[in-house]
Amino acid sequence: MAFHSAFPSRRDVLHQSALGFGFLALTDLLRAADAPAGGKAPHFKPRAKRVIFLFMKGGPSHIDTFDPKPLLDRDDGKPFPGERPRVVFAKTGNLLKSPWKFKQHGQSGSPVSELFPHVAGCVDDICFVNSLHGTNPAHGGAALKLHTGSENFVRPSMGAWVAYGLGTANENLPAFVTVCPTLAHGGVNNWASAFLPASCQGVPLGNAGSPVEQAKVRYIENTHLTRADQKKQLALLAELNSDHLARNGPDAALEGRIDSFELAFRMQKAMPEAEDISKETDATRKLYGLDDPITAPFGRQCLLARRLAERDVRFVQVTHSDGMVQWDQHGDLRKGHAKNAREVDKPIAGLLTDLKRSGMLKDTLVLWGGEFGRTPTVEGGGNDGRDHNPEGFTVWMAGGGVKPGFRYGATDDYGWYATENKVHVHDLHATMLALLGLDHERLTFKHAGRDFRLTDVHGQVIQELFA
Repeated sequence: MAFHSAFPSRRDVLHQSALGFGFLALTDLLRAADAPAGGKAPHFKPRAKRVIFLFMKGGPSHIDTFDPKPLLDRDDGKPFPGERPRVVFAKTGNLLKSPWKFKQHGQSGSPVSELFPHVAGCVDDICFVNSLHGTNPAHGGAALKLHTGSENFVRPSMGAWVAYGLGTANENLPAFVTVCPTLAHGGVNNWASAFLPASCQGVPLGNAGSPVEQAKVRYIENTHLTRADQKKQLALLAELNSDHLARNGPDAALEGRIDSFELAFRMQKAMPEAEDISKETDATRKLYGLDDPITAPFGRQCLLARRLAERDVRFVQVTHSDGMVQWDQHGDLRKGHAKNAREVDKPIAGLLTDLKRSGMLKDTLVLWGGEFGRTPTVEGGGNDGRDHNPEGFTVWMAGGGVKPGFRYGATDDYGWYATENKVHVHDLHATMLALLGLDHERLTFKHAGRDFRLTDVHGQVIQELFA
């Protein structure tokens, strides 16, 4: 090993040795490409090992799904009696009652609208949060806020933070996978790693504008080189890159590329098997709605999520979107929300049922929600649409250590503002991380001279949601 002088500095010794150790580590990875990984230790005992986030792009209406408002029914057509938000997205008119009836379900008696008959059968496993609130009434800002904790800066996504905090539990698969993500309103920033290590970024399977059958890792098979030849290539790349690092110093971008090469090599065997649903039983396929062309697309996404979760992918996101704003019914509320709910209701219930019967629901946190809710008033001068509403809306969680059959928080009598036990998006993030055994105040990364975290300088863990 050659040093820069006859008397090497401590810096030279550490730098050169570290590179040597890194090369040995890569050689070991290539030799045992299919070995399991241990991941990183959480800050304290976790209740959940992984997250499945069901993202309803566009903003489903809480007052038409999981937050009934009798006074809204009574005062249909009247002016909203309270003060409207200072910043609104569009002009709204008088109050508009929900077109759908609500019924109480399960032993918990949780009210669910007739839009979700299958999810209604799972309410005793669900923890509803009826008092979530954010700050931005526009899709882009609100989506970024939900995914990254920031609405106007490029920040790491929550999946990336989970990957950074816990590492991978399966070295042959990414720690964070996003199934059919939307490319609109923040796009890749909603699953990006930003300044975190590149290995924390979400790996997309397809996108919202493509058929779900194409939700696979592209070019996963190398038809030109044998596995042995690829090992030789990676070893040569490691040698060249280590020499470059020795001469030029640390380079996070280069190290990220090295990690991506290594992961891509290992994924060649593991990912096609994870993506292949052909061996699932007919009963399982029917459970997810794959026998119905209406429910099959989202059902396939949910089934992929389960297959990835059971292979220890830490964070799996599943997006319901047509490429833009699926749940954004400024008009045609009755038609649009009915169509959307029909597409996702059975697959979501199938996922919860499947996870529960396999025992995975105990340590898998399922999170459902959109970037905001909808107003209790009608859009403009029509009678069949609602505007954006970040002031108060509903998300729900299941499994992963949350209280089953539980409702927390409330909006006002008409559903515009969160009023009781308010939960900010930062609080939701802090709570999710706590369920995974991560202290949101300790999960930090130094960048540009300061420590960053998913919750920035905010966030409270909502202990009342824990079982």
